[in-house]
Amino acid sequence: MVFRVLTPWRPPGARVLRRCLVVLAILGSCSQSDPRIPYGVMQLVYYQGPVRPEERFSFFVIAEDDDGIENLDELYLYHDREGLRWTLSAEDWITLEEGGVTWIGSRAIAMAGEDTLPRGQYRAVLINKGGAKTERTFSFDAPAEPRYPFPRLTLHEGDYRIASRYPEHFLICYDETGSLITTLKVKTLQGSLASMELPAQVKAVSLWAWDGEYETAALTDVLALP
Repeated sequence: MVFRVLTPWRPPGARVLRRCLVVLAILGSCSQSDPRIPYGVMQLVYYQGPVRPEERFSFFVIAEDDDGIENLDELYLYHDREGLRWTLSAEDWITLEEGGVTWIGSRAIAMAGEDTLPRGQYRAVLINKGGAKTERTFSFDAPAEPRYPFPRLTLHEGDYRIASRYPEHFLICYDETGSLITTLKVKTLQGSLASMELPAQVKAVSLWAWDGEYETAALTDVLALP
């Protein structure tokens, strides 16, 4: 079986979302024909690498267009100081609905090789099918080094054990095709899989460890259920 590692995306907290909705209300009072980016966010995820944890990033923006989300065509992410650019087309990006607003973006922003993504100021540029565009800058200030050691998940004879210093933990559950089934919050760092009440179709799991203070996470490799 081939399991695709599909990371859950955690949108900004309630306080950030309320700020976004206020911005949306202000923008909604004006008639605009250009696309709009009221807000953008990047979240850091550490993946299990052969030598050390590897960095990948979720990049999402609230996207608006008077002619509908289907009128949007391309989304660019720039780090001007380092001369970097990532390109997402309407066929590439992920669309998410949260709190009545639409987010578009990717969970797979990364650097080539073992390079880490530079911190600092980024610029998002959104273009619609008519060629009109808008941009928004925002800062990404994730820790330069992991705050915690990379977590470890082990399964043995129906039990699970988590070695982790992260504040929160979730089991990401997959079916036999590798598709994401559900995400379950873990209350204790060890216990029986039966206590997690996994759906019957779950055949493998990975661990998602979450640090809400710094909007960073760690995702372990997928393990088949014993």
